[in-house]
Amino acid sequence: MRVEIEKLIKDKIIDQRNIKNQILIWRSNGNKVTFTNGVFDLLHIGHITYLAKAAELGDKLIIGLNSDSSVRRLKGRNRPINDQNSRATLLAALFFVDGVVIFEEDTPLNLISSVLPDILVKGADYSPSDIVGSSEVLANGGEVKTINFIEGCSSTSIIEKIKKLSL
Repeated sequence: MRVEIEKLIKDKIIDQRNIKNQILIWRSNGNKVTFTNGVFDLLHIGHITYLAKAAELGDKLIIGLNSDSSVRRLKGRNRPINDQNSRATLLAALFFVDGVVIFEEDTPLNLISSVLPDILVKGADYSPSDIVGSSEVLANGGEVKTINFIEGCSSTSIIEKIKKLSL
């Protein structure tokens, strides 16, 4: 049984070259594809709540995950705390996540342009017009939605709390 679970999780981590084929299969079965992206460094309740709400918007949820090198460029040399394979595996283990795709660029624009999801989702700290890939998704007939975060939940705040406790 354990090997089957491990394979199920591993199979959800999809190479960027293969995601379009998987989406074609899902769409041929009448599924609506939702896409979101992020670093998801230290998985916490804010992430889980956000991702669960994103999953409810469609039938299949794809997460674009920043690669380690991308995270370092965006967040600094001390990040990520967890490497991309660990972060991808944790996300893929969530029952409501259908695919995790690691991308190297600083933004997921190329991935979004390739995937062209039915629904593009980001946190409500973005306005829909400022979301990377929104114009591409809208031009393809898709939707762009935002989801409110849980206040005070972030990987950065967890890291800061750990730093204070270790002093």
